[in-house]
Amino acid sequence: ATEALVAVSAKFGGVCTTNAARIVYVVDDPQRFGFAYGTLPRHVEQGEERFLVELVDGRVYYDILAFSRPRHVLARLGYPLMRRLQKRFGRESAATMRRAANDRA
Repeated sequence: ATEALVAVSAKFGGVCTTNAARIVYVVDDPQRFGFAYGTLPRHVEQGEERFLVELVDGRVYYDILAFSRPRHVLARLGYPLMRRLQKRFGRESAATMRRAANDRA
C-alpha cells in the first residue's frame, strides 16, 4: 500500500545494513503490477526504485528503474562499489524472477 514503510537490507563483506524507505506509488492494472519506494532521510542514499511486471502481447516483462545519489559519507566514498552492487542486485533480481516464472510454467 502507498505510504507503507519497507526495510531494505544488504550485506557485503560481513557488513549488514538496513535502510528504511516508503512506498511512494503502486501500479495495479490488469496488464501491469509493481511499486516504487523512495528512501527516507536516514537512508545511506537518496533516490527511488521501481519494480514492475508487465504483460505485453502474451509475454511477461520485468523491469527495475532506479535513480539515486549518495547521502551518507561512506556511500560517497564507496560510490563505485555501491553502483556495482546495485547492478548486481538488478541482475540477480531478474534471474530470480525468471526462475520463478519458469517454475510456474
